[in-house]
Amino acid sequence: MTTPVFDVHARLAPRPGALAALLSTMDRSGIDRAAVCSGGVIDLDRLATQIMTGGHIEDDADNDAVLDACGSSGGRLLPFFFGNPHRGEQPYCEHATRFRGLEISPAVHGVSLTDERTMALVDVAAHAGHPVYVVCLGRPGCGAPDLVALAQTFPNTFFVLGHCGFIGIDLYSVNVVAPHPNIVAETSGSYAGVAHAAVERLGADRVLLGTEYPLQHPEVELTKLRTLRLDAASWEQVTWRNACRLLGEPEHTTTPTAKQAAHV
Repeated sequence: MTTPVFDVHARLAPRPGALAALLSTMDRSGIDRAAVCSGGVIDLDRLATQIMTGGHIEDDADNDAVLDACGSSGGRLLPFFFGNPHRGEQPYCEHATRFRGLEISPAVHGVSLTDERTMALVDVAAHAGHPVYVVCLGRPGCGAPDLVALAQTFPNTFFVLGHCGFIGIDLYSVNVVAPHPNIVAETSGSYAGVAHAAVERLGADRVLLGTEYPLQHPEVELTKLRTLRLDAASWEQVTWRNACRLLGEPEHTTTPTAKQAAHV
């Protein structure tokens, strides 16, 4: 029996047809389930500029649209809350039971990982039992050492090092988080060599498949993982079992497919 595939990092923009397009792409790529967070929060040109030169926005993500879409996915999609430190933790706190995880992005909102506003959001996640997906940057307050500090403050919460670090060749971040078992790494956007190093240095039980759909096509990320020539057990961990454990989902389950789930 073919092992199912779980994408732990896809995005869903609040626009007509986005849900159908995501599910259709998952079907064509052989992806059974996905954790999704809001997309379209910031224009890509501005995001790239902020990453390179600084700056931030204070706009909120459309978390309600993500909830609605996940509720219409036949159980295939799990919603993450895109936290906005500028708005405080209350919006997340009020609806945490409806979400499955939290994302924090200094690249978007420009608030450091050790800022008290970020800590307040993570505290809600900790009480809700949610994992926290973090997009690090190569600047003080937003890098892998700051993620480690956050993980040490909340030792019972799992943190996801998005993209295996700041840039595609970020072995530095992989090495920094390696001694901390409550930090796992997600592979989208990283070089194949870095993804391989993450498996070797963190262990296959601490690495997860992500795609960053729609910015990246899932087939690109799946092909990258296939080039690593993982043994069958490691492949199952990276592409399915680790995500199930992170999100509290059964590892042995019959997952709805496009033919079984109602598409919108």
